Amino acid sequence: MLDALTLDQLRVLVAVAETGSFRSAAKRILRVQSAVSHAIATLEAQLGVTLFDRSARRPDMTPEGRALLADAKAILLRVDAMRARARGLGEGVELGVSLVVDTLFPVASLAHALRALRDAYPSVAVHLRTAPLGEPLAALRDGRCTLAITVGEEFREPQIQLEALSPIPFVTVAAAGHPLSRREQPGQVDPAELAEHLQIVLEDTTARTAGKDFGVLSPGTWRVAGQDIKHAMIREGLGWGRLPLWAVEEDLARGRLSRLDVAALGRHGCVELEAYLAHRRDQTLGPAARVLRAGLLSHLHGGVPAHG
Repeated sequence: MLDALTLDQLRVLVAVAETGSFRSAAKRILRVQSAVSHAIATLEAQLGVTLFDRSARRPDMTPEGRALLADAKAILLRVDAMRARARGLGEGVELGVSLVVDTLFPVASLAHALRALRDAYPSVAVHLRTAPLGEPLAALRDGRCTLAITVGEEFREPQIQLEALSPIPFVTVAAAGHPLSRREQPGQVDPAELAEHLQIVLEDTTARTAGKDFGVLSPGTWRVAGQDIKHAMIREGLGWGRLPLWAVEEDLARGRLSRLDVAALGRHGCVELEAYLAHRRDQTLGPAARVLRAGLLSHLHGGVPAHG
């Protein structure tokens, strides 16, 4: 008898459960009340359980009914997702969109655009990861992602189209207990003084910037492959370095980190690096990728700070 279950019966069950009565459910799904009552009675007969207690003025779900209601909702959700996926395939919508984001860029800024994508194409899968320096561009060039976000001016190639997103403030910091933060004479830090202390440097995992250093002033360096690792080591007081302002704002506010005024690394030790949305010129973005791109550009160009 279970094979005779229909999606319509499950939708009627959900409607009655959510509206609280057969009459209200009938209004929601544009049926007469008798049709709703018949659908529920047939479903109960097929399942062999009572779904609603009808002894009171309003039908009350039985424990069995509440348990099966969760299954009904799950089935309907999967069916709706299948329909959305089929509709998307018919429209040429991608099965998935992949995005590689520079570790300097605040991933939280993507939330608005990702929600727009989810609302427009709920069946499209999203693959998102962060990577440092040249890796986002390398992944895009090699076809391992649909879109990339790069930070800085070093990562440009003729076959890659860039669109400016927002500036990323990049600040020089050290732990509150580090000697550079406890100097007797506050103010600008001379590069010679910086050179006496270990610098924590983010290392490129690709050959894109092989042999190049950006903002390295200390002869003694520890090189790491992840922004989170660099952040943790600086906060622990192992060395000094540069980090995006959005990542250290709370540490600065709580006094765990201190900003260093290093003129050689920007005004007051701060420089703004531009973030760019990148995609390949030889590949047309699909509908889902276009929605993601439009949402990102609209959100960031609408005055929302990238480090907020």
